[in-house]
Amino acid sequence: MKAQAKWVEGYRFIGKNEQGHGVIMDGSSGDQRLGASPMEFLLLGLGGCSGIDVVHILQKSRQDVEDCIVDVSAERSDTEPKVFTDIHMTYTVTGKKLNMDKVTRAVDLSAEKYCSVSVMLGKAANITREIIVKDTASE
Repeated sequence: MKAQAKWVEGYRFIGKNEQGHGVIMDGSSGDQRLGASPMEFLLLGLGGCSGIDVVHILQKSRQDVEDCIVDVSAERSDTEPKVFTDIHMTYTVTGKKLNMDKVTRAVDLSAEKYCSVSVMLGKAANITREIIVKDTASE
């Protein structure tokens, strides 16, 4: 796996992966900011990695998943380096007649076994998780 971060101007970089897919990373503040900061990308990676796992596991267990949103918030230390100290993840999983035990199991498996981002960040920060299940069967 390879990635590249190329300086554009100010505190702005263009990140690209091996396939050439790009993102804007921006450490600027205020109205000058055109992209997420590198630390925000860590949170985005965590939410995406875990969300992919949860949807995949639920689909394999024949759950009728219609939507999955992973909200991630974090606290950082006050001193340099300002690492994440606490991360909270809220999974909102929507579908028809979802089994709460299966949703919980999917989140646990992602956190403990499959999401490498979660396992890696968990070595540096306390990660808590919350699950909200929305049933659309009656709609």
